[in-house]
Amino acid sequence: MDILVTGAAGFIGSAITRKLLDRGDSVLAVDNLSPYYDVQLKRDRLSLLSGHSEFKFLEMDVAHQSEFHQAYREFSPHVVVHLAAQPGVRYSIEHPEEYIHSNIGGFFSVLETCRQEKCRHLVFASSSSVYGANTKMPYSVHQGTEHPLSLYAATKKSNEMMAHSYAHLYRLPCTGLRFFTVYGPWGRPDMAAFTFARKILAGEPIEVFNEGHHHRDFTYIDDVTEALTRIVDRPPVTNPLWSGEFPDPGTSLAPYKIYNIGNHSPVLLSDFITILEKLLGRKAVRQLKGLQPGDVPDTYADVEDLQLDFEFKPNTPLEEGLASFVAWYQKYFKIS
Repeated sequence: MDILVTGAAGFIGSAITRKLLDRGDSVLAVDNLSPYYDVQLKRDRLSLLSGHSEFKFLEMDVAHQSEFHQAYREFSPHVVVHLAAQPGVRYSIEHPEEYIHSNIGGFFSVLETCRQEKCRHLVFASSSSVYGANTKMPYSVHQGTEHPLSLYAATKKSNEMMAHSYAHLYRLPCTGLRFFTVYGPWGRPDMAAFTFARKILAGEPIEVFNEGHHHRDFTYIDDVTEALTRIVDRPPVTNPLWSGEFPDPGTSLAPYKIYNIGNHSPVLLSDFITILEKLLGRKAVRQLKGLQPGDVPDTYADVEDLQLDFEFKPNTPLEEGLASFVAWYQKYFKIS
């Protein structure tokens, strides 16, 4: 297929682009190379893709609708995988305007283009953050998500609602993916594995929020891309059993579906750090802190729908995934 991937220089974006190219798809990769974190890391991810004959990259902000629409029309993809967004729960408290521009404006641009060009399938990134104040575990796509705790989470919830309206009005098939703490080689520098590894190796103290009592459903990048490639190939269909009297948030009478992409195995943050210490051969200097504004204490993904529909669920053990991350980190930064 011809597939357009936005946010293709990002962690998940570059990984799914590589997997799609390796299986024979043609990919138009779009990214604005935001300086939110080290742009060189993004360029290095792209360099791994440049040798593929079916790969093309455009530096572009998807929120610029006319420019994005023109690129779409010239490439004429079968599927759009929309991963471009401003990430980060804590950053959204300090720079809310970035989230409105990228996550709301950018997504509207993508939706409008997909509508006008009659895209066969829009797959877009949501987040486990949408579960917000929910405490019933594991988080299910069939429970409501009306109480986000950060603007980042609110923009992702908004994306789901915007997509549903387009699926209903224009029969645009939309699949939303709620990612749960994705980690692995080529990961984001603002995420726990990367931040902790850097500070532990430098002998600097690490900030351990909620005094390490967080539980996180850490999900390995290869599991994420495996799920994504299966989902890309199958646009959602209407659920004939859906009822407005008892509305199911995860499905619809429209061609719309939501999936959790998580490991279904939450890990205590303090245990995550202990595993990382063993792999690095260094002890961390832990500075225990309180719960950060906007953070949720625990995440835990119910992946039953993913397993039923695609016969797959993420299952990489944390020790194995972190070992791969550490090996990449030491090689990338030339650490003996």
